[in-house]
Amino acid sequence: MKVAALETFVVANPPPQWGGRYFLFLKLTTACGVTGVGEVYGASFGPHAMVRLVEDVFARHLDGADPFAIETMWRNIYGRGYSMRPDITLLGVLSGIEMALWDIIGKAVEKPVHALLGGRVHERLRSYTYLYPPSGEAGANDRGASVYEDPDAAAECAASYVAQGFTAVKFDPAGRYATFDPRQPSLARLDLSERFCKRLREAVGTRADLLFGTHGQFTTSGAIRLARRLEPYDPLWLEEPTPPEMPEQMALVARQTTIPIATGERLATKYEFARVLECRAASILQMALGRVGGLLEAKKIAGMAEAHYAQIAPHLYCGPIEGAANIQLAACSPNFLILESIGTWGGFHAELLQRPILWQDGYVIVPDAPGLGVELNEAVARAHPWTGSELHIEPYPGPIPPEAE
Repeated sequence: MKVAALETFVVANPPPQWGGRYFLFLKLTTACGVTGVGEVYGASFGPHAMVRLVEDVFARHLDGADPFAIETMWRNIYGRGYSMRPDITLLGVLSGIEMALWDIIGKAVEKPVHALLGGRVHERLRSYTYLYPPSGEAGANDRGASVYEDPDAAAECAASYVAQGFTAVKFDPAGRYATFDPRQPSLARLDLSERFCKRLREAVGTRADLLFGTHGQFTTSGAIRLARRLEPYDPLWLEEPTPPEMPEQMALVARQTTIPIATGERLATKYEFARVLECRAASILQMALGRVGGLLEAKKIAGMAEAHYAQIAPHLYCGPIEGAANIQLAACSPNFLILESIGTWGGFHAELLQRPILWQDGYVIVPDAPGLGVELNEAVARAHPWTGSELHIEPYPGPIPPEAE
């Protein structure tokens, strides 16, 4: 069996664009006709530039290769050009390719990926969702109140998700993030963040965990000030309170709060996650399967975390192929905590798959189908080409003035 062909799909995510502006999928096909799909989480460059990178890596390392030779392929791509260090753009390309190879392998042996990475230990996976507004892209509820800025609207939204079966919800009222971060949070944002936690806790009681999201925008001292405001409401985690490049600083936050620290969406490879564990910066690791280095690399990170009594909560701000890979990893990881969902996996995420991911009463049901357990609906993917110019995520391009916070 040899890899013989590559096809890419740059897919526009229609409004309300939950999971990002666009998704970058790839399909590998072997000479004997077995196909595998993967997803690249590339935010540093536009998706069409990323397609050129995928094509270059395919031509140099995949065309004619044995799809079962994951370790050799991984090392050769990781070390190409004598880089030999985590590069999130290269690792995004590598992750999508590696994901597709596992899909091929699973189909070739007629086994789900989780059966090939140690075997399923979880029949169903507890999931959480961001507070997405019922009225869609404007961020408002039916009365016009913003679930992103209004604690009462957010509490109402949280209660509705709990009524659906969710046992955890995530929200991020701490303000915008910028290229000039980290910074001190304003007193207004500290107050708003505390009021969010208070109102959400009142709305859901002990029926659901509160997951407080930030985007690494605060200084160490600022993050500690924020954490102390939130502690009375007992969040399950405080996410990425400081930027990702210095886990030693995040470790200082972890030592000053009773709230568990979660991090990892902007990290790649076992090497970066090892630093997080060694300095005790976080006890919940949120690897993004389309960026971290793929399924096997994520499984190695999960094993390191297990040895430190840390847990994993795979991150998802992407499309359903990365989501499917997250499910495979979570299913075979003893230290799995919770899975990020985009709502209940409906809408465009469901349309992109031949058979939607199955969500029931707050849990994702682990599939038994071979490979990643999903098939891309290529007709839908081709019918929604991305023609925009924005990056997947764009922070505020400068110091944030008070009126823009």
